[in-house]
Amino acid sequence: MIGDEPARMDVPPLLIDFVAQTSLCLELDRPSDLRIIGNGPPGTFVLFPHGLKVSLPTDQIVAAEDAGGYASVGFGGMQFIGLEEGQLVFVRVRELFPEDLLSPSRSHIMRLEPQWVAAVSVDGRRVWPVPSAAESIDTVV
Repeated sequence: MIGDEPARMDVPPLLIDFVAQTSLCLELDRPSDLRIIGNGPPGTFVLFPHGLKVSLPTDQIVAAEDAGGYASVGFGGMQFIGLEEGQLVFVRVRELFPEDLLSPSRSHIMRLEPQWVAAVSVDGRRVWPVPSAAESIDTVV
């Protein structure tokens, strides 16, 4: 690390900061002696203060925390498409695990309501909401 900036490799390709007072719920892997068809991997959810629970593609998560009073989740193989039909749209562009470790029923598109999200960053730069001109000017020292 240089100063307070994270090293480039510490910045996830896609980072979603959810609104204030959100938290993460990480299901634990529950081993069982019973063979259950279609039982997928443990899930990851964003919990909202009014009770909403939003599922995230767990197999794409490379970083997650909620210590700052909001959930912040980094994804490794997802791409931000933009705002479509009033929703923020993200697509799976590559897998992070071998096919045999992935759920066959995994989603390939993630849609989030804009009011759930405070910011979306790609490679460390905020892309949504679109930064104002003053915010997007890089200062040269």
